[in-house]
Amino acid sequence: MHTSFKKSKVFAFLALFILTISFTIPVVFFHGALNNIHNNKEVSAISTTIWNLYSLNKYVSTNTPKEASNDLTKMIESASEIGAASLPIWSVSLEAPNYPKEAFPMGIPVYFHFDGFTGEVHEMNTINHYIGMDPMWRGGQFEREIAPYALLSLCLIMILFIAYNKKIFSYFMFIPVSLPFLFIADYAYWLYWFGHNLHDWGAFNIKPFMPTVFGDGKVAQFITHSYPGIGFYLLVAISLLSLLAILSRNKAIKESSL
Repeated sequence: MHTSFKKSKVFAFLALFILTISFTIPVVFFHGALNNIHNNKEVSAISTTIWNLYSLNKYVSTNTPKEASNDLTKMIESASEIGAASLPIWSVSLEAPNYPKEAFPMGIPVYFHFDGFTGEVHEMNTINHYIGMDPMWRGGQFEREIAPYALLSLCLIMILFIAYNKKIFSYFMFIPVSLPFLFIADYAYWLYWFGHNLHDWGAFNIKPFMPTVFGDGKVAQFITHSYPGIGFYLLVAISLLSLLAILSRNKAIKESSL
């Protein structure tokens, strides 16, 4: 076998490993659990185990009892705010005048995931309501619903690429290559939609606006911070590894046909 065939498989395997561990496993095995919690239904043991494992060292709401932190069963019993299990892709926070700087040094933090949100979502929704914006759950509803199936499909594409040296699978590998760009485009659209679909239920009226996608900005009297989370950097790693896999595979096919 041509050396570049082997390299392409290694690169693709590394991308598959990162995708599976960081996103696919927590998204698939925690899928539907939040709905069950909301409807007072039982949460499966595997969903509980996955949430507890992936929530280690994550931000926990200041309203969560210390003894309940990182324990889904206790979080449910204490009616604490429970978010997605997968790794956060983007971090957003608002510095609000009415919130103590000691408790929230960088403002009210919220983290965006493939399958939902974490952080101070309830507090963020309160601020959104104050300025006439929709609650966070209105954003990315379709994306959150298809996330498990989309991630499983991506894993299948990578497995087929590794298993078969067919050029057609190289074209499909451009999907994982585009992941960071797809996320940024979709995330920017969410923000645009929120900023241009304001309601009159707010405490005051503001003009339609485009929230800051990356960096620091301002909304009314709130200072905003919008930056990549660890999940986004992993998406970049998946993208680069997938691109290297494509280039290695194309080189191997080209040189093998000479």
